[in-house]
Amino acid sequence: MRLGIIGLPNSGKTTLFNALTGSSLPTEPVSSGQLEVHTAVVAVPDERVDRLAAIYHPKKTTYTTITYTDIGGLDKGIGEGLTGPMRNELQQLDGFLHVVRAFNDESVPHPQITVDPVRDLHIIDGEFLLLDQITIENRLARLNEEKQKGKIDNKQAHADETDLLERLHAQLEAEQPLRDLDLTDDEHKMLRGYGLMSLKPVMVIFNMGDEGSDPAEGLEYDHQHTEVLSLRGKLEAEIAQLDDPDDVAMFLSEYDIDEPSRNRVIRLSYELLNIHSFLTYGEDEVRAWSLRKGATSVEAAGTIHTDLARGFIRAEVVPYAEFIVSNGNLADVKARGKMRLEGKEYIVQDGDMLVIRFAV
Repeated sequence: MRLGIIGLPNSGKTTLFNALTGSSLPTEPVSSGQLEVHTAVVAVPDERVDRLAAIYHPKKTTYTTITYTDIGGLDKGIGEGLTGPMRNELQQLDGFLHVVRAFNDESVPHPQITVDPVRDLHIIDGEFLLLDQITIENRLARLNEEKQKGKIDNKQAHADETDLLERLHAQLEAEQPLRDLDLTDDEHKMLRGYGLMSLKPVMVIFNMGDEGSDPAEGLEYDHQHTEVLSLRGKLEAEIAQLDDPDDVAMFLSEYDIDEPSRNRVIRLSYELLNIHSFLTYGEDEVRAWSLRKGATSVEAAGTIHTDLARGFIRAEVVPYAEFIVSNGNLADVKARGKMRLEGKEYIVQDGDMLVIRFAV
């Protein structure tokens, strides 16, 4: 799970990266305009893991993680041509955190002179639409050339790909992102090698200062697989540098903040990728595992270890909420009939506590 932090120069991408990861990368008042990549892995906050760890006192506690990559060098005009290294970085990402500047600071010049969050949001969106359009038009031209020359090994696959790309091209011609289309799993697999930018899920983050209105309020930006929120990036980065929990609590109280926005961004990042967590538990380890929504119990078993999937017999399932109702007493969970035995086709739910029974 890898999300790229993108945006126009001087929008506060590195500031947000520092806030999310606790890093202390320097932020320059003037962007270099060059491709720069910084990566860090972040644990996903999960109160369920904390609660289970408090009950079992395990030797090891493991949270799920997300990798954030701060990518510098994006600017207006990239849609007309993207360098190999930059394209490779963007194509490898599972989604984007699009940072949009909504703060005024005379010491940090804006590349478009004025601060206009809605304009800046649509600049990067437009560049990605153009990149995708060029990619699809080039592929359609090659498919048409193959058809004219009679060099088609699988006519049905050729026709299916052509039909799909023509649908995508019409969407881009209407200036709408590809993530708004309802595509099947097979169609997503067909497009996997294209690296289409507007197909990836996006979280738009308006980076505000201490003053000014919230650009997210009243914004008409209704797209699928999209989240929109606002935060004060500089303030969040300062909070992330505090090691003492008491200092963090005092800081939050001073600014009337319930919790650091970084926690919300990390949780939303997780949801944005269409994944959730199941849990394993015991004295050796309490652990959260990432799993695609809609995945089965045997897929969950394979996430833990391939041997568990190969020799899968059944899964003992305890919903986390029922476990807590029983105050962490598994015997009570069983007595209330809330522990279930499920087979290979069971669809794992968020927060399911699983014990996989297997034989190899």
